[in-house]
Amino acid sequence: MSRSNLAKAVLAASVLAGVSYVAAWSLPLSPAAELTWKGLGVGLLAVYAALNVRSLDGWLLTLVMAFGALGDVLLGAAGLTVGALAFLAGHLVAIGLYVRNRRPSPSRSQVALAAALVPAVVVIAFLLPADRAGAPGVAVYSLGLALMAATAWLSRFPRFRVGIGALMFVVSDLIIFGRNGPWPDNFATGLAVWGLYYFGQLLICVGVVKVLSLKEGTHTHAKA
Repeated sequence: MSRSNLAKAVLAASVLAGVSYVAAWSLPLSPAAELTWKGLGVGLLAVYAALNVRSLDGWLLTLVMAFGALGDVLLGAAGLTVGALAFLAGHLVAIGLYVRNRRPSPSRSQVALAAALVPAVVVIAFLLPADRAGAPGVAVYSLGLALMAATAWLSRFPRFRVGIGALMFVVSDLIIFGRNGPWPDNFATGLAVWGLYYFGQLLICVGVVKVLSLKEGTHTHAKA
């Protein structure tokens, strides 16, 4: 099997794992089995990104997805704080990736949205948790989350994939904070959290890989 076909198979396996993970919620699985299933969705996106690596940017994307998968597992294995630190590390790497690939001339509306996004997300996240003692920590994490989404929106990567995917990640986390506050913690909110998160990561990964592949292909032809 060629590397390209292997990458496609891994991507399909990631989608299958990400979509089917919802079934794990109603199955009598051990905690280890459920966490493995949970981590497979984004973990396989990290493998997909690695199979498409052609540059430092590709490795940065791989690291973003790897931290996401690690966060998925650590949330259940080590608690919210440890899992959030893994996700925060991924956001910081993603910010570096997006800044390296910033859009040359963003429009005023794009800049305005990115600028408004950061304080809005931090304030909303701070207000949502019922446990006010933990609200400052939530705000700090949300600053990294919001900066990730803002820099994604201002990057040269397609906004209808990478930009929207990053915003889906933001909404997913806000729902998590809301479940610990004024919003119900039920199947519907759980489905929203997982669906927005996984498909957000999927859009980010596929969108970045496509642009990096086109960029490297152009450079190869230019050198030839």
